Amino acid sequence: MPIVQLDQIRKQYGSKVAVEGLSLNIERGSMFGLLGPNGSGKTSTIRMMIGMTVPDSGGVSLFGQPFSRKQLARVGFLPEERGLYKKMKVLDQLVFLGRLHGLDAATAKSRSVAWCERLQIADTLQKKTEELSKGMQQKIQFIAALLHDPDLIIMDEPFSGLDPVNAQLLMDVLIDQRTQGKAILFSTHRMDQVERFCDSIALLSRGKLLLSGSMREIKSQYPRNRVEMIFTGNESFLDHPSVETYRLYEDGAELKLHEGKESRCVLRHALEHGTNIVRFEVMEPTLEEIFIEHVKASFGDADNGGAVDA
Repeated sequence: MPIVQLDQIRKQYGSKVAVEGLSLNIERGSMFGLLGPNGSGKTSTIRMMIGMTVPDSGGVSLFGQPFSRKQLARVGFLPEERGLYKKMKVLDQLVFLGRLHGLDAATAKSRSVAWCERLQIADTLQKKTEELSKGMQQKIQFIAALLHDPDLIIMDEPFSGLDPVNAQLLMDVLIDQRTQGKAILFSTHRMDQVERFCDSIALLSRGKLLLSGSMREIKSQYPRNRVEMIFTGNESFLDHPSVETYRLYEDGAELKLHEGKESRCVLRHALEHGTNIVRFEVMEPTLEEIFIEHVKASFGDADNGGAVDA
């Protein structure tokens, strides 16, 4: 049974369609990436999912039941906009937020301390929020979203303001939560994180669903026509007829082959030219490349009478 089911939901603000006929499922024990450029409908979708706004049409179900406010006790939400009280101390703030989710004061306090220790910010417990860096404030809100042990975790740009080390620290927590059977939805511009960790994705543009499915299914639809090489010596082999485009780097090149051409032809040609091959790897397309291709196509369609930007 999916944790989240969206069935043809639609939301319009004035003349602008924010979300148009969106359907998707998020399964228990999975990590789901909601992707799209600015104005694509990601935040509008999340708001309908948790009852901040109501769909104009279509349905939202959580935990196998039509949406109701009581289900939010099982949902943890990290919004993109920070909502912390600047003058409150960190521990007081987390205890307060924990109690809003139904925890007693003692449980909220012990969990807050434990989470701050895990995220390496225990020394901030007695500091006011306004004294903290942007990244530390993001960690506080991250903890607040998990304090009540939710079954559905929704993260809107969770890595905003974080350096790579702390972004990985938060991702490790999310992976652990997935292992425990939680469903995790996150919206982010960090394609590398999505590609490495998400089980499934949905790509939105201009309020419409462009692409959805498991990461492996999506990747399998695209040809493996990219080659990354590290080499020394003669580079004239790059002008081989199989090569559509290439980009030279200091110690190698990235090649895109014409459709239907085999990489071994290029490798053989390079060796015949006396090139010393250090590494030759055929690559599948990156999620970022897939993302750019589909979004560019959607904006081209919109210019010819497609969906309204939202």
